[in-house]
Amino acid sequence: MPEEELTRLTAVELRRRIGSKEVSPVEALEASIARIAALNGAVNALAAADVARARRRAKAAEEAALRGEALGALHGLPIGIKDLHETEGLLTTYGSPLHRDFIPAHDAAMVALVRKAGAVIIAKTNVPEFGAGANTRNPVWGATGNPFDPKLTAGGSSGGSAVALACDMLPIATGSDTGGSLRIPAAMCGVVGFRPSPGLVPMDRRALGWMPISVLGPMGRTVGDVRLLFSAQLGFDDREPLAFPLAPDAVARSRLADLGRLRVAWTADFGGCPVSREIRAVMRRKIAAMRHLFRACDEVAFDFGAADRCFDVIRALNFIARHQSAYQRDPLSLGPNVRSNYEMGAGMSLADVAWADAEQTRIFRAFQAQCRDYDLILSPTTPVSPFPWTELYVAELEGKALANYYRWLALTYWITLTTNPALSLPCGLDHKRMPFGLQLVGRFRGDAELLDAAEAMEHAFANNEELRRPRPDTSMLLQPRPELKSMVTHPPTLS
Repeated sequence: MPEEELTRLTAVELRRRIGSKEVSPVEALEASIARIAALNGAVNALAAADVARARRRAKAAEEAALRGEALGALHGLPIGIKDLHETEGLLTTYGSPLHRDFIPAHDAAMVALVRKAGAVIIAKTNVPEFGAGANTRNPVWGATGNPFDPKLTAGGSSGGSAVALACDMLPIATGSDTGGSLRIPAAMCGVVGFRPSPGLVPMDRRALGWMPISVLGPMGRTVGDVRLLFSAQLGFDDREPLAFPLAPDAVARSRLADLGRLRVAWTADFGGCPVSREIRAVMRRKIAAMRHLFRACDEVAFDFGAADRCFDVIRALNFIARHQSAYQRDPLSLGPNVRSNYEMGAGMSLADVAWADAEQTRIFRAFQAQCRDYDLILSPTTPVSPFPWTELYVAELEGKALANYYRWLALTYWITLTTNPALSLPCGLDHKRMPFGLQLVGRFRGDAELLDAAEAMEHAFANNEELRRPRPDTSMLLQPRPELKSMVTHPPTLS
């Protein structure tokens, strides 16, 4: 099979063919390597890579398949690991000059799980510094460009993963999400990003173990691919205080929901998120094109109270826990986004923390009560179309200045506060002919049911020009764009 055709196979289909010996893991890896060589210079999605080691592992995976051994869920699939996740023997920088030469001695728990499932790790995927922000750019690796237009942002913080998927460089990639970092780049690049319930994917390096705002999760080009990777990421781990069990079979196999039985609520802004008038109009157009699929599709008003201030406090608390020592040594060793989060937290009191915990609890209970009447909540994933990557963030929306660098992400971080699983599903194009992401929010701990509904919607959207997943014209990505590397101060040491 030609390399380009091989890289366009879904992860589910590629894994099936590896299992049936129609495709070798070596062929799959070499196809990804060739695709990366052709396109990555135009989008800068990937950070450190270890091609030699990946080739050795792909060869071992090929031999295991030929011997008829029991194969893991991800056996032989090339994978990218977000550069916030420690990967044994492979440079892991977090996008920060402080870690420019850091090579971990051990895998993070989630990385160990995907490796055990047979995935072949080929590279790390680019991030903002320490994942702070929804624009993937840092002084170690540079900026990541959108596959539909490399002059524009790919979103973040899992931007490198989203772009590698959209360009068919990789069949699956990992991500993480605090305020929307799985969902936002998926929306801006036309792929699927799934934020699971806290505790399902072990996060053994989280400093505040009982704090549920940050999770790890899967990204893929289809919901089926996301299910496959998620089933391998699941792990009941005693280093994860929020852990609760979910059987891999509950998410790995397609169980398409009967959309005609679902009661769906939708909103353009959850009652207070900043959203451009153009995206509001796009959302209404998308709902008009899909509402016939459901038993009911109601526009619903929500009350999220003081969600912005609540998220400010809880987010800042995490930055204090993670970056206190680095900040105290030298504040300028941290980028502006990280510093602003730390300094926000440094000015807060125990009373602020207690208030935020109580307010998150109130928001959680109110949202769950409203969700009892609906199977699914729909909203836009992002409030604007992708903007130039040279702009660090959206500072103003609809004539109003926004309070900080992440306030424009309220559509996703308000849902983070509820802890409900959420997924960004490709849903056609927006008013600027860029990908539009539809955010699907499931019931509390209803991860499997959300995936069932998302996959059924994906199937229903496939034959509808207004709703189906868009694909970038990768022929325009054959020329490297050196300006994406313009932020790099000096390259990292790779050995």
